[in-house]
Amino acid sequence: MMPVDEAIERIFRKLPTLGSETVPLAKAHGRVLARPLVATHSQPPFDASAMDGYAVRAAEVVPGRPLKLAGTSQAGARFVGMMEHGQCVRIFTGAPMPIGADAVIMQEEATAKGNQISFEKVPKPGQSVRRQGFEFLRGTELLPAGVGLTPAMLNLAASANRPELQVTRRPRVAIVATGDELVPPGSLPGPDQIIASNSYGLVPMLSPYAEEVIDLGIVKDDKGLIEAALLRAFDAGVDVLVTTGGASVGERDYVQEVLRDLGVQLDFWKLRMRPGKPLMFGTRGKTLVFGLPGNPVSALVTATIILKPTLRAMVGHTDPFWPRIALPTLQGLPPNGPRRHYMRASLSRNEIGYLQVTPIFETDSSHSTSLALADALIVVPEDDPGVPPGAIVDVIPLNWG
Repeated sequence: MMPVDEAIERIFRKLPTLGSETVPLAKAHGRVLARPLVATHSQPPFDASAMDGYAVRAAEVVPGRPLKLAGTSQAGARFVGMMEHGQCVRIFTGAPMPIGADAVIMQEEATAKGNQISFEKVPKPGQSVRRQGFEFLRGTELLPAGVGLTPAMLNLAASANRPELQVTRRPRVAIVATGDELVPPGSLPGPDQIIASNSYGLVPMLSPYAEEVIDLGIVKDDKGLIEAALLRAFDAGVDVLVTTGGASVGERDYVQEVLRDLGVQLDFWKLRMRPGKPLMFGTRGKTLVFGLPGNPVSALVTATIILKPTLRAMVGHTDPFWPRIALPTLQGLPPNGPRRHYMRASLSRNEIGYLQVTPIFETDSSHSTSLALADALIVVPEDDPGVPPGAIVDVIPLNWG
């Protein structure tokens, strides 16, 4: 059995290059920048007021001695001309500073009598003024390549006057479920059948990192049918093919045999992890091929640990293993064996609001309820001697993206 870290390293060495594309800003959320975002202008593009009030020359302000109101500067309509000595200008947040003014006094500290404006305090030069380029200057790198674009980042890109962004291309993924025992949800299962569930968890898990996830449905344990389904995926030119079930080497586990017959070069097919030991990986040309276990928990956990980081790396995320955090465990963990254990767990907050984790001791790989109620996995290292309550453990949140 191959260690998990070695398996991921071997997969990453075979990642295809997908290239990049330009997309409108409105469709860039969640995409990964292919090249740094560089400012094409300075922001703000002029000295601007940071609040509603009066633009003044700081040196001319004397408490109780009025200045003459010369006009108004508002966003989109600046005060035209130069503010003369002994004058002030009514100004609003974001409006350009008048020529000659060097400070803004908030309106709450001013008293107006007609066009005579007096002030309570003497401002410092630069008070409540956003200088030109205060946020960024033209030519500044605002975001590096490899970041997943968040709403705040798109806001920044718009401020930088970038209507389009160059992002990495996303892979096309196909999923095939195999097994005579499987029937789709909504069916009336026979006495020896179960409801298929794996694809309904895998598709939404992988979709944020894929251009398209093609669900090829359920295929019976028949070599000819399996071969036809896999050929449909290869002929469609997918970048990643995922099968579930049939990954072992039993008499009716045909997936590995069919993959070899179709020219897939298998790299490994057993991992030192639980749940999820029988996981296959291989390549056919530039297509990555994964054979996940059929048990629901095993399929979703191996997808979380192996598939999701692979897709994140393919689309250029600088941290393909995000999210991963260290938290105290509320209960102790028993000694672990030779396989790395991804233990189901739940997150909570203590009395002062800090996150903590509670292990779920259900280990059956078909127990979907325990995984559905879990919102984290505790990573228990191989041959770990166990830890007491309160110890810091390695945690993978499941619902953070």
